[in-house]
This record gives sequence, C-alpha cells and structure tokens, in this order.
Amino acid sequence: MKRFLVLLLLLASSSAYCDVSLPSLICDHMVLQRDMNARVWGDASPGEVVTVSIDGNEAISQASSDGKWSVRLAQMKAGGPYDMVIAGKNKIVLHDVLVGDVWVCSGQSNMQVGVNEAKNGEQEIAAANYPNIRLFQTPLIMASTPQSNLQGNWQLCNPDSVRYFSAAGYFFGRELNQDMKVPIGLINSSWGGTPIEGWTSLPALLAMKDLPIAKGAKHNSDEVKASQAAYMKELAAWERRAYAQDTGNKGFGRGWAAPSTDTSDWGTMYLPQAWEQLGSKMDIDGAVWFRLEVDVPAEWAGKDLVAKLGTIDDFDVTYFNNTEIGSTDESVPNYWAAKRVYKVPGGLVKAGRNVIAVRVFDHFGTGGLTGGRELMMLQPASDGEKTIPLAGEWKYKVEQGAPPIAIPCASPVVPFVAGEGGDYGHIFNQMINPLTSYGIKGVIWYQGETNAPNSCIYKDLLTGMIADWRSRWGEGDFPFLVVQLANFGYVDTLPLESNWAEVRDAQRRTALSVPNVGLAVAIDIGEEMNIHPKNKQEVGRRLALAAEKIAYGKKVSYSGPIYKSMKVDGNKVRLNFTEIHGGLVAAGNKDLTGFAVATSDKRFVWAKAKIDGNSVVVWSDEIAKPTTVRYAWGNNPVCNLYNKAGLPASPFTTD
Repeated sequence: MKRFLVLLLLLASSSAYCDVSLPSLICDHMVLQRDMNARVWGDASPGEVVTVSIDGNEAISQASSDGKWSVRLAQMKAGGPYDMVIAGKNKIVLHDVLVGDVWVCSGQSNMQVGVNEAKNGEQEIAAANYPNIRLFQTPLIMASTPQSNLQGNWQLCNPDSVRYFSAAGYFFGRELNQDMKVPIGLINSSWGGTPIEGWTSLPALLAMKDLPIAKGAKHNSDEVKASQAAYMKELAAWERRAYAQDTGNKGFGRGWAAPSTDTSDWGTMYLPQAWEQLGSKMDIDGAVWFRLEVDVPAEWAGKDLVAKLGTIDDFDVTYFNNTEIGSTDESVPNYWAAKRVYKVPGGLVKAGRNVIAVRVFDHFGTGGLTGGRELMMLQPASDGEKTIPLAGEWKYKVEQGAPPIAIPCASPVVPFVAGEGGDYGHIFNQMINPLTSYGIKGVIWYQGETNAPNSCIYKDLLTGMIADWRSRWGEGDFPFLVVQLANFGYVDTLPLESNWAEVRDAQRRTALSVPNVGLAVAIDIGEEMNIHPKNKQEVGRRLALAAEKIAYGKKVSYSGPIYKSMKVDGNKVRLNFTEIHGGLVAAGNKDLTGFAVATSDKRFVWAKAKIDGNSVVVWSDEIAKPTTVRYAWGNNPVCNLYNKAGLPASPFTTD
C-alpha cells in the first residue's frame, strides 16, 4: 500500500510538471527589434522561474498561476547572430538570432501575391540570397475569439523561402536592408479579397460610433431577424436613390433584335469598350442596344453554336435572330465581371446573314461590353477551334439614358451578428492579435480594393484600425505606411465618379491627419486589366523611401507632390503643393494632364493645366467660376504630375 501511494504522488507531480515552451514567433532565425525592450514569453509550470539570456543580456520571470511568463530584455543594438537560452526546469537554445528591425506586412491580395508573380519573378527569386533578411509567413486562418499563438517559423531569405512570400514586403525589406545596413525581419500577414473590417478588432469596430456597424446579437433571435429585415429595406431604398432604374425593355417591342430592322439611324461603336469612352453624349446610365451582323458559313447552318461576349457592365439580354439566347442579371455574383457565354440553338442558325443583338442596362458607373477582344467570338458548340471574331464595329442605339446619379456616400452596412462573419474582427483575432506581443518597427499596408463599394467611410475605418493596432502593440505611434491603390481598369475618357478614387483620397487624407503615417503613391505603376500589377519592386522602393523618412529620420525625397491649398482667380485655380523636392514637372515633357474642374453642381469637365513655379494653374473655357478641382480622379486616370525626384503626385480632390 505504501509503495502504491508513493507511485500516485510521483504520477501527480509529473502531471503538474510542464516544460518551458515558446510561441511560434520565438524560434531559430528570428529577428528581435533593436533599441527596444523586446518581449520574450511562453508557458511553464505555475510558479516556475524562467531565465532568458542573449549576448550577456539576461532577464528573469516567474510563471503565473495559469503558467504564463514573459520578460523584457534590455535594449540591444543591431547585430548577431546570437544564441538565446531560455531556461527553467528544462532548457531551450535558439540559434542564429539577429537584432534589427521588424516590419509587419499586411493587407489584401496586392500585399499577399508572391515574388513569383512579380516582374522578372524567376530572376528575383534566383538572386534572393540575403541571410540578414528573415521571413515569417502567417497561415490564412480566422478565429471568432482573439488568439495568442499562430503557426509558422522564421526562415532565412533564400530562393526557396522567398518564392511565395509577399513581393511588396520582400522588395521593401531588401531596400531597407541594403540602405540601413541592419538585419530586417518581415512578418507577412495578408489575405486576398479581405475587407479592412476583418483586420480590425471587434471592440474597436463597435467603438466607431459614427459608422453603421450594429452591435452583436444572438443567432436566430428576433433582434437578428429584425436588424436583417431593416437592412434589406434600407438597402433597397438606397439602391433606388443611388442606381438608375430599368423602366422596362421597350427596344424588343420596337423590333430592335429583329434582322429586318433598319439601323440606318443607329450609331457605330467599336466593341469592346465602355460607352462613356465616346464622350459626353454617352455619359449616361440606362439601356443601350447593340447589333452585329454575322456571316455564318454554310456548314454551320442548323448546328448549335456558342456566342461569347466577354464581360458586360452591368446586365444584359442577348438575342440571336430575334430570339433570346441568354441573359445576366443581379442574381449572378459579380455580374459586372461575369463572362457571357450563351448557347445558340441550331434551329436559329442559318447560312449567311445572322444578327446578334444585345440589350445592355447599366445602373451605375461605366456601361457596355467591356471584356477583352479575345473573349468575343462565335463558334460551333462541337468544335472550339473554328471561330468568328465578334470584336469590332457594332451598331448601337440608346433606349433609355440619363446623366449618372450623384450617389449617396455609402451603401448600408450589413448588420453584425455575434459569432458570424469574417468581416468583423475574425482575421484580426488569428492573424494580428498573436503578433502584438512581438516588438516591431512598423507596418506596411496594401488594402482597399475590397472596401471600394463603401469608399467614403474608408478613412474612418483606416484611422480606426491604425489606432487599434497601435493601442494593442503598446509601442506608441509606430510608423504605418500605406500603399495607395494603383491605377486599374479602363482608361476614363470623361471625368467620372470613382470609388477607387475615393479610397485613394481616404488614404491620402489619413496620411495627412494621423501621425507617422506615410503614403506610397502607385497611380502610375498599375495595369489596365491586371488588378495585381507586377511592378512590386517600385512599390517596395517607394515604401522604403517613406520608411527612411518617417521611421529612420533620413533626409530623403520620399513623396511625390501633395495637394496643400487652392486659390480661385476668375476662371483659373492656382493649386499649391508640399513635397515638391526640387520642383514640379510633367512627365515625358508633355502637356500636364489629369485635371478636371467643376462649379458647385459637381459636373466635372477636363481642364487645361500648366506648371507655374511651385504651383499648378488649372482652368477650362467651359467653367467661368470653378469651385472644385480634381486630379487623377478615376479608376485608371491619365495623369503626369511629378516632382524632380521622379515621384508621382497623389490623386486628390479639393472639396
């Protein structure tokens, strides 16, 4: 019996024993933040004394009743590699530890895309041997409650580790490593297609009193049902105010899909393109018909065909010889980007002349057949190799159209339901919260595309998230560097409204109003049909310039011209700028472009502009008393104002 009791005591004592353990961030090859009382933490047995030592720097902690311990090391200068010893009842030795600067790289897909997708990706990967740059990749996981740990490990920067690592982050870190001559640690915590609400803690979101984010509610409760019903009612009312309404298909009744219809009074438009590109006469929302005569070879007669029309913005009904063959409406996800592929029954197909007619209804923004030329074709359903191209000159006629509606600021926000939705803090819980115990130099942030539909509340969301992160790290106003959205989409031929421009302006205004926030302007390095532009090298370089100014205090030309003020004199407006850095220039020694002016009615027209010293003078013969100026205001604007340091001016509006 006595031996049995001794055995029980031994088992009990062994079950209470817990080896010292560390979170994933504290491991071999890590970078500790220099010039800071860097934190090291982990788990151990309750009451266990834990000692952490590195390069003669020692700190001691005792584990609390829940087994948690942490130490703050004395500040260290950049250097290494060192061994770090963590000793309690067991001992852990971490090897190849550096002391330098740690940066968090976060945002959505333009931060996430890897070096393999960047310009000259394979050459960049092959040359990526930088032992003093260390990389940590967080997994793409959400959590409904804040987490304290995540998976991953620090790796040396080499061709294997860098291939799928954030291209923007890597090129930024490479610039800093070469310029500042210190080790650089990069933590990539980014996820494509994610909204900023997902990256902000739920308490911070609910504290944003001016934003329409409802408080939590239980699943299936009457409160949830009521809030969702109210949201749907509010959304429908908003859409009636904001979007052009389709008053019905009148063109079909007029025979506009019939082969026999006389189109001598119809216009001609080259497709694909947005109809706004024809100029002010087509600056409309509404319904426009398009017709194309197609000469079908005799061997196709009576056979099923496939009509491919590319993407159409927004909705369409498509006819072949006066018979509907397909349609796309708002029930189709991402209808504006959905490729139209419609089957043509063989009974409609005859040899020789056939007519394809498309009724397009656009309720907001640009409208028309907007896909690539290569997407538009007619082909047999059984033989995909034989095709008739459909890109080219089509006839068009406006059925109903009116100038675009000046939309309200933002659509209603989906009500928050407790326990649901990655849009509300769930990404923060798993991919940011575990990082907040680790000392950092700052953050680089590339996000905003997903929030474009609610663009005019983006500034409040961005400033709120920055404040949230700074509060949780507890390191004061650390540098937060924002990549402004790059140009993307069809080039605007008219000065139109743009959600992307609204997001860019929110990013600009955040940088002007929040301490230690920098802006890397990318309005000149985007791609028309690639939302993930490949020139991430220049993104990284411009971020590094902002870091060297804001984080390191270097005297560098780190920004393009930033709008400061305006003065109206007759029909001319004089614009003043900061960050001139040697003077203003028009890139390519061409006429200055990208400016538009308006009176109080906010109907903008293109303006002439010239550089006058350190100012720009803007005017239009159509506007006698201008009140507002916009620059580079569009999804993909044509603009060329730079400073002599070779950095582009940020898009802006003066109102």
